[in-house]
Amino acid sequence: MPAAAGVVLAALALSACGSGSKSSSGGQTQFVQGTGGVSVVKDRSGRQDAPDLSGKTLDGKELDVAKDFKGKVVVLNVWGSWCSPCRAEASNLVKVANDFKDKGVQFVGLNTRDADTAPAKAFEKEFQVPYPSLFDSSGKLLLRFPKGSLNPQAIPSTIFIDRDGKIAARALKALTEDELRKTLDPLAAEK
Repeated sequence: MPAAAGVVLAALALSACGSGSKSSSGGQTQFVQGTGGVSVVKDRSGRQDAPDLSGKTLDGKELDVAKDFKGKVVVLNVWGSWCSPCRAEASNLVKVANDFKDKGVQFVGLNTRDADTAPAKAFEKEFQVPYPSLFDSSGKLLLRFPKGSLNPQAIPSTIFIDRDGKIAARALKALTEDELRKTLDPLAAEK
């Protein structure tokens, strides 16, 4: 597994903090590239299960996304305190997280590639992030995403998980407030 972790982290390093990349919908995948770099699986039956996303938060508390937020839409944002595009989108994420908290939507951060929690905590304090972030300095949680799924492939990446725990959408770039809302509105409306 250490070799696989190195490959994933190297790939993330190459694409880290870029302006985002376009992914194709080739092969057997059932997702389509949307405008603005957001890929969406509109057919609920074609969505893949989200992996186990559990571990310690930046505050040292245990968090199990599937168990703790069962029945909610989860917006998982992969970020690093050192990442300029992550800083650019932080206020958008905070605004939309606050606006959607009463609509059955839970935001969760996935802090990666920060060697310790201090810079990440400072980032969250600076941007007044109201939601928890899992601490994944080694990238182990990133490796849990199924191959061929809408998995995070850049920093920042944002994964949208539907109420059934399935991966519904992914963005491989910093998101605007409008892009977040356009992706979340239909997911929040699903019953």
